[in-house]
Amino acid sequence: MPWYAIQHKPAQGDRALANLQNQDARCFYPKVSVEHIRAGKRTTRLEPLFPGYLFINIDESDPLWGKLRSTRGVLRVVGFGGKPVAIADEVIEYIYDGLTAVEEQGGLRKGETVQIQDGPFRGIEGVFQAYDGDERAIVLISFMQKQQAVKVRLGDL
Repeated sequence: MPWYAIQHKPAQGDRALANLQNQDARCFYPKVSVEHIRAGKRTTRLEPLFPGYLFINIDESDPLWGKLRSTRGVLRVVGFGGKPVAIADEVIEYIYDGLTAVEEQGGLRKGETVQIQDGPFRGIEGVFQAYDGDERAIVLISFMQKQQAVKVRLGDL
């Protein structure tokens, strides 16, 4: 069965997904964990990888086609020339595998050994301690026989 892209109404992706699944449709709504800093605190929340879209696996002869446009939360089936466009299974598998790899990798964890790649501390190995805002990290390095906490750009690690 081929996959198709469904455009959902603004801020109604979860609603469209739930209603499609209630109709026994096989759906894929890829989300990624995104960190934000709000009021000085780091928070993590799931956001859609493709805002405004989800994917549905449905056969061309399935009677669900007639119900798609009237499903709550669904805006339309993505297509060209009035005909829905199928998405290859390999594309969906590639997206799914990429999401799995990102989830397994995660971010830096306290106590993890890191190598500083750029900047004034280039080539020095350190121990990650914490994030310092969106673009910096606090890293412990051994300097003059002491552990020193330094702030390093995340891009330099």
